[in-house]
Amino acid sequence: MIPALRTPDDRFANLPGYPFAPHYLQGANGLRMHHLDEGPKASGAPVALCLHGQPTWSYLYRKMIPAFLAAGMRVVAPDFFGFGRSDKPEDEAVYTFEFHRNSIIALIEALGLKRITLVCQDWGGLIGLTIPMDMQDRFERLLVMNTALGTGDVPLGEGFLAWRAFSNSKPDMDIAALMKRAVPSLTEAEAAAYAAPYPDARYKAGVRRFPNLVPDRPDAGGAALSRRARDFWSTTWAGKSFMAVGMTDPVLGPPAMRALRATIRNCPPPLELADAGHFTQEAGAVIVEKALESFSA
Repeated sequence: MIPALRTPDDRFANLPGYPFAPHYLQGANGLRMHHLDEGPKASGAPVALCLHGQPTWSYLYRKMIPAFLAAGMRVVAPDFFGFGRSDKPEDEAVYTFEFHRNSIIALIEALGLKRITLVCQDWGGLIGLTIPMDMQDRFERLLVMNTALGTGDVPLGEGFLAWRAFSNSKPDMDIAALMKRAVPSLTEAEAAAYAAPYPDARYKAGVRRFPNLVPDRPDAGGAALSRRARDFWSTTWAGKSFMAVGMTDPVLGPPAMRALRATIRNCPPPLELADAGHFTQEAGAVIVEKALESFSA
């Protein structure tokens, strides 16, 4: 059993724009993972699997979920361990690339998800993009936003190195203030909702660890998986893809996304969101609508 903290339920009461019921899966390690599960559960319904990054959680997808539901899709949006309503191991050493990847694979298998559209950004992409190659019969489409593959054989950008240094200097990061700076259109209540899972610094071990898990050398955890994923997306992937880019993102913006697009077989030109930054999902339904139009073309 892995010692972990669990955020009190009352921290999640009445969050703006987030009326979704919680769902949980208990793992063999004793940890409980939270996920949203909205829309049709019948076998055969297409699934949007929405993976968040750091320091966010499934609240990030609140503006996109209704558009997926309107298209008749099931939406599953988990919180990585250490984030949102999922359990938060206290020992930072627990958080590894493989630990997070295996937890998402276990969720997919436990829920029997098929006909999946992988929807990912930031760490949702760093981890999520390594999964379809090992579950090819389950994935049909890709909707990718402001992310990368952590292959360990490409130098990390200055923007990311600056972000990692900043994150490491803030062990009790003010998540609400960070989100408000990154997305000025957020209300104070929305910014506070992003911080709801973290009553104090003890709950932020997962938040602290993510920047330091980005593979920065060929033998780093996750690097070999990511190189294999790069080969898969460039040579084997046969599904449809759509890319949306928050153009003002200083870390994983246009240059990083051009590089990623070059590795995704048959990826069409991206939807460029001039006013969006790193947290692309805050642009909302327009991304889903344009992606579904592209997929049906």
